[in-house]
Amino acid sequence: MTDSSITVIQTAQLAPLVDFPIDQDTDVIDQLLADTRSPNTKRAYEKDLKDFFQFTTGRLPNQHLVLEFLQLEQSHAVGVVLKYKAHLINKKKLSEATVNRRLSAIKSLTTMGRKLGVCFYTLEDIKGEKVESYRDTTGIPSSEYARVISQIDRATLKGKRDYAILRLLWDNALRRGEVCSLNVGDFDAQAKTLRILGKGKGTQKTTIDLSFKTTEAITDWLIACGSSTKLKAPLFTVLAYNGNGTRLGGEAIRRLIDELSKEAGITKKMSPHRVRHSSITTVLDKNNGNYRATQRFSRHAKPDTVMKYDDNRQKLQKEMTDILADLI
Repeated sequence: MTDSSITVIQTAQLAPLVDFPIDQDTDVIDQLLADTRSPNTKRAYEKDLKDFFQFTTGRLPNQHLVLEFLQLEQSHAVGVVLKYKAHLINKKKLSEATVNRRLSAIKSLTTMGRKLGVCFYTLEDIKGEKVESYRDTTGIPSSEYARVISQIDRATLKGKRDYAILRLLWDNALRRGEVCSLNVGDFDAQAKTLRILGKGKGTQKTTIDLSFKTTEAITDWLIACGSSTKLKAPLFTVLAYNGNGTRLGGEAIRRLIDELSKEAGITKKMSPHRVRHSSITTVLDKNNGNYRATQRFSRHAKPDTVMKYDDNRQKLQKEMTDILADLI
């Protein structure tokens, strides 16, 4: 066999088995939404991009209109987006955070366009508005949450479910999305652990330890409801006649916390995330401001976030103000 024939064989072996033609009618918004995991982000992108195209063209976006925008010259595209930004700030009087979110949606669209080879410019020169964020992370004290949880009738099936949920929200500071996504197979009663789908972790689950009280509460609920042995069955389900047995949603948990808190006489507006705030603040109180331990408990990605909780907890500004006042 000659060298030339060997080359021909090798070339044939390297040839692609399947042709992948490039779709000239790519729907970039559909691609962007398909590449976005968070349902909340999907909804925000759809809403914000509709607003952008309605302002700039007077029409709702479609794949051809989007491609027209993505194939503009750099200077033209930047000018269009800057005009839209000025409209948001000066005409609609939107907050800095909302303006930045709208701009982020447009930038994400152009980034996806570049990935698909239909856009050849960048909007990185368009800067967002400066935002001085403040979050009230003080929550409520444990004595008040004890009143909330005491409103539950644990003798009923619904009460057993609600009690287990409220224990998870407090004992482990779970987010409501983390509670909703739980499956029966995520709970290990013997090991007293739970596998959760944490925020920003993709599909990788994290194992957390449970208290004895929470383990007992979940076990009591599963026995009482005769839970399915299927490991992928939802851990917490709807009990109403309409939708009975389906996975419990986040809005149902929000209403549960709101109603129980009002019954307990809590004046502060409560939500599942406010319960999380309460748990984290209480942990900082009990461990004397140990950031490392609190970050492990709260599963925050950055220690800076835990520091915000501690700043609100200690009310350092008032303490310094009082010191200065006493000097004169």
